[in-house]
Amino acid sequence: MEFRPSRFEVIPPVVKNLLIINGLMFFATIILGKQGIDLSEHLALYHWSSDKFRVWQLVTHMFMHGNVAGPMADYDGGFMHLFSNMFGLWMFGSILENVFGAKRFLTFYILCGIGASLLHLGVYSYELSVLKTAVAQFQINPTYKQFSSFLSQNHISPLSGGGVQLYDLKQAWEDSPMDDNFSRMASTILGLYQQTHIDQGTVGASGALFGILFAFGFLFPNTQLFLMFIPIPIKAKYFVAFYALFELYSGVKNSAGDNVAHFAHLGGMVIAFIIIKVWNKTNKKDFY
Repeated sequence: MEFRPSRFEVIPPVVKNLLIINGLMFFATIILGKQGIDLSEHLALYHWSSDKFRVWQLVTHMFMHGNVAGPMADYDGGFMHLFSNMFGLWMFGSILENVFGAKRFLTFYILCGIGASLLHLGVYSYELSVLKTAVAQFQINPTYKQFSSFLSQNHISPLSGGGVQLYDLKQAWEDSPMDDNFSRMASTILGLYQQTHIDQGTVGASGALFGILFAFGFLFPNTQLFLMFIPIPIKAKYFVAFYALFELYSGVKNSAGDNVAHFAHLGGMVIAFIIIKVWNKTNKKDFY
């Protein structure tokens, strides 16, 4: 069985409906957020050790974008998050849906998103374990030196939300090194900082989108791409390879203040590769 479209559609049905659903969810999050209801509290993806975790979040987080609810809402950032993902979905997903067919494409999209979220949760479990150990070590020996070492070794940025409070405490402790109250305050704040990380939600269709991006580069490796930030055309296979290496580097480096789920992106690519290989083996002819 070959995957060949009977006719090419600029916006095929699955892509069109995904665009609509993501758009509706974005505006619903904003509108309900103004009423004090944060949809991300229920539909974003939380770590399984969090009380907020629900199984359906493995799927629903793919339809949520940006921090656009609550007093700290960032509408511009949320819109750019939505726009970039949906533009990629339309640009590359439309081609793949025309090749795969609607049902196969939807299956591919959802599986890439779920696979991406599982890899993200696995890596995040390791990061939380490291954080838990570091907090426990500080609480055994709560000194200023240990506190300062904790901040640097865990790449905590003074510009991040939780980092501001931690660095303010560090400065106050440095100014009054003989005040024993700071050790107790630091232990309490680090415990809250750890719980904040456990209850941190993840949103976005990027995992599924990176699966689409990988599939496009794999199936159409020599297609020339013209990108705004690269003045010369680049073949899809090289672009995808570069992007994968960049995500791996960024994920391992784990820079301070970086809130991007890089391993979720890689997870989407890995699942895409597996699906394509399985589909090729179960069909008489390759679909590329």
